[in-house]
Amino acid sequence: MSSPARWAPFRREAGPKPPPPARGIRMKRAGTTWWGKRWVEALERMAPDEVGRLARGRTYARAGRTHDLTVKPGLVVARVTGSQPKPYKVILTLARLDDAMWAKAIAAMAKRAKFAAELLAGRMPEDIDEAFRSAGTSLFPAKPEDLTTACSCPDWVNPCKHVAATHYVLGEALDKDPFLLFELRGRTREQVIEALRAARSGTAPGKPGRRAGAGRAAPCDKEAPPIATVTLGKMAASDFDAWREPPPALDVALAPPAAHAALLAQLGEPPGWREERSPAELLGPLIRAASERAREIALAEGAGAPPRPGRG
Repeated sequence: MSSPARWAPFRREAGPKPPPPARGIRMKRAGTTWWGKRWVEALERMAPDEVGRLARGRTYARAGRTHDLTVKPGLVVARVTGSQPKPYKVILTLARLDDAMWAKAIAAMAKRAKFAAELLAGRMPEDIDEAFRSAGTSLFPAKPEDLTTACSCPDWVNPCKHVAATHYVLGEALDKDPFLLFELRGRTREQVIEALRAARSGTAPGKPGRRAGAGRAAPCDKEAPPIATVTLGKMAASDFDAWREPPPALDVALAPPAAHAALLAQLGEPPGWREERSPAELLGPLIRAASERAREIALAEGAGAPPRPGRG
């Protein structure tokens, strides 16, 4: 992690801080998912000697002093209201992956149906970085040069508390939407999903139903053969719905979902939510228990056994 030099000396401001802005983003807890935790750890690993500033950054994040957060490919910009009435500008820059790296990573992800299933469900597969390592990189910041920061405050130390506050707020945003991490690396959610679907189906992105590399059919000078026709024999009305042969046996598999409470995780918190835990964290275990119980009942009925009584 690096930062451009600041020429103004650092000085501690006296007097009370202005209140957090009404549009401030109040972080509840960052790192509730494994990928959000990995993002927060990237900051803490790069600044092991700045425990105090990181703690003040968390306080700023919880107080809602970070606002006007925007995420673009390779770039995060935010404002943080600190000691002065005028907010400080924070810029985080994450190295964007080039097209060749993305192509290799997408190809590696497409080889495993689990990746596509979990991503479509709004979750980041825990071994997703294997796909990026096969492309010679990592999805997460791994080296100091992967992530650069800048802040308009006069603090010389990097990261300052304003950078830390932005990093923690972004960590909570990543918990809710893992595709923001893809966007920081240079690809939107739509681009990743479309590329995954195309790679798994063998079609070129943006051209459904057409295999990659397939060209137009070559013109043929020969006369086209006549179109084959089918002549139906006579059939009695009573035989119209009759089976010509016994129907095949149906084999239904009730597999557990790849990710539980995926829809709640995608929807996020509804307006007015005041609980410490998110809806997915709070209701996820209940949904999972109901899903597993329904599967037990269905499998028991399929085997001819009566369903077990409900657990008290």
